[in-house]
Amino acid sequence: MEYNFEVVVIGAGQAGLSMGYHLGQKGVSYTLLEEHPRVGDSWRNRYQSLELFTPREYSALPGLKMIGEPKGYPTKDEVADYLEMYAEHFQMPVMLNTSVQALQAVPNGFRISTSRGDIHAHKVVVAIGAFQKPFTPALSGTVADSVFQIHAADYRDPSPLRDGAVLVVGAGNSGVQIAQELTEKHQVILSVGKEMKFLPKEWMGRSIFKWMDLTGVAKATVDSKLGRFIRKNDPIIGFEVKAFLKSGAIQLRPRTKSANGNEIVFEDGSSCEVQNIIWATGYRSDYRWIKLSGLFDEDGNVIHQRGKTPVPGIFFLGLSWQYRRGSALLMGVGEDAEYLAGWM
Repeated sequence: MEYNFEVVVIGAGQAGLSMGYHLGQKGVSYTLLEEHPRVGDSWRNRYQSLELFTPREYSALPGLKMIGEPKGYPTKDEVADYLEMYAEHFQMPVMLNTSVQALQAVPNGFRISTSRGDIHAHKVVVAIGAFQKPFTPALSGTVADSVFQIHAADYRDPSPLRDGAVLVVGAGNSGVQIAQELTEKHQVILSVGKEMKFLPKEWMGRSIFKWMDLTGVAKATVDSKLGRFIRKNDPIIGFEVKAFLKSGAIQLRPRTKSANGNEIVFEDGSSCEVQNIIWATGYRSDYRWIKLSGLFDEDGNVIHQRGKTPVPGIFFLGLSWQYRRGSALLMGVGEDAEYLAGWM
């Protein structure tokens, strides 16, 4: 079966749903394609203890507040249910269980090849977000088979881990949260590539994001001097891990350099033996399914101006620092979606 729409939005996470909201406000004919069985499953499938560092009042999409204490911090399941409720509240046309295999140009638009057949669209918004393909360094292949290894994207809880020490490689917000959780039953080593910088979750009784609003930091754009500084020095939100580091429950080590069996060698020449490794080493983009020229630079990055690409009719939404720091977050993606809706 072949479907025809004015606009097709690929992805029904926070980016796609924000786009759907603004397209609906304009009366544009559109549909959302979602590979999972339910809206919000990308959040449901993350680690069990995940809690956002943005309070509920800064975790809502346009047009609908998140239920609960505004200053409290939502769990990942709460976010998942909110996204599902959001799609239902605005009666969004979501095609679930629909994976996209290819996007290519055809006369008068684009053809999207999916698990449910071909879809024709005059315009396409790629809203699959910043977290696509988990990245694991090549040195993981030199680790002994006796060491349990998992990427943070596949980690749910500590139960599959083996007895003994755990190395968490990567100290972003996810890596730090997971490391803290593991201290209950394991010796934890946290390997970081650069000096860790911190911001408090709250200051003087207000969320740090409220202060970012009041001081204008939240409005810093990707090309501004302040925006470039923040990108290079993106902090950990919250001071909780400092107590673990001070007590020795989490041992801090520099960048992981190499592995020999179950011995891990760090950049400063020190080493340790571990029985588990969690790779909190981020994600890489994977756009091989997009069969269009002129969209990517030589490093595979999307060429765009605030989500509008050089290819007429093709847009991206939810990229990291697409326009501001919040572009890939619940708190900021709606603003970018509203901007792109003006081109539809």
